[in-house]
Amino acid sequence: MPKTPEQWLEEATSQKKQGIFKLFLGYAPGVGKTFNMLSEGIRRKSRGEDVVVGLVETHGRKVIAELASNLEIVPRRAIQYKGASFEEMEVDAVLARRPQVVLVDELAHTNIEGTKHAKRYEDVMDLLDARIDVLSTMNVQHIESLMPLVRSITGVQVRETVPDWVMQRVTEIVLADLTPEALQTRMRRGDIYPLDRAERALGHFFRPGNLIALRELALQQVARAVDRSLESHLEKEGLERNLGVRERIAVGVSSSPAAQYLIARAARMAQRIEAELLVVYVDIGVDENPEDQRSLAQNLRFAEDLGAKIIRAKGKNVAEEVAKLVREKHITQVVFGRSAQKGWRRYLYLSAIHKFLRDAPPVDVHIVTEEMK
Repeated sequence: MPKTPEQWLEEATSQKKQGIFKLFLGYAPGVGKTFNMLSEGIRRKSRGEDVVVGLVETHGRKVIAELASNLEIVPRRAIQYKGASFEEMEVDAVLARRPQVVLVDELAHTNIEGTKHAKRYEDVMDLLDARIDVLSTMNVQHIESLMPLVRSITGVQVRETVPDWVMQRVTEIVLADLTPEALQTRMRRGDIYPLDRAERALGHFFRPGNLIALRELALQQVARAVDRSLESHLEKEGLERNLGVRERIAVGVSSSPAAQYLIARAARMAQRIEAELLVVYVDIGVDENPEDQRSLAQNLRFAEDLGAKIIRAKGKNVAEEVAKLVREKHITQVVFGRSAQKGWRRYLYLSAIHKFLRDAPPVDVHIVTEEMK
């Protein structure tokens, strides 16, 4: 007896190792991420898929609320925190409901204390592991490796971030795009924030220069995702692109908090050329106190979140040890940090770089000024 379409669909779903993760990426509030996500959810429902809303933030926008009302909404969990009431996605209720597709807004959101996970992206990982497809939204400035760059562009410290390894789990990225001019028009009409907040926002975060730069970052992210998809397709079809030897970028770090800027900069370099990233710490006996050890651990965790491989070495001289690793690991590019040193410290720094260049095999060297703000 031939299988029905429903049986074919159920069999295909049962064979999936994990859910499909589709991300609607934007560069600022108001570009249309949530609208596009809901529109796709409604289209999928019209095609017969079982679609629910795990969580959608309307922020008082009537159009978003009306769209969300077309889909089944899994009740949120109410949580009391510091005398106020909050609502978070009830991830276990979604898992129990077992839809084919769930919509989860604002991927970078930090959950209120008392929920199952600290971050919403962790909730999404649970859903994907349960072979449920997820549609989600996020702005580009919440990608962890871009945090220092976004701060330098906008002057705003982004508090909620998503580790780069989460971005590697994304199956498909859709750019929710709008020109900066059109976005500012929406802002002036009060479509994004109330009018009293809109004027302040237009003079700060929503300045034309900020929006243009953030839009460029979002376009770069989507371009890289498209390139990864092409590489995956070519590999499946046996049509490998002639990529030559894969680049390997190493960045030397210390216990200084400034090292996170350096790691993020190296991670962006590695992403652009699809290189492997190695973060190297050479223990020369200067980071023995507990505060330095805590700072070092934070730096190395940050590097791991960005997908880096950690290499720890011990020796008397950083330059010698890094040169040795360049030779052993076939590293093609090295990133060093330079702080604003003067006098004898500057002399020692330049001497160390000169020693490295003398001892290392041919390798590209990048000197990056470490930012501390």
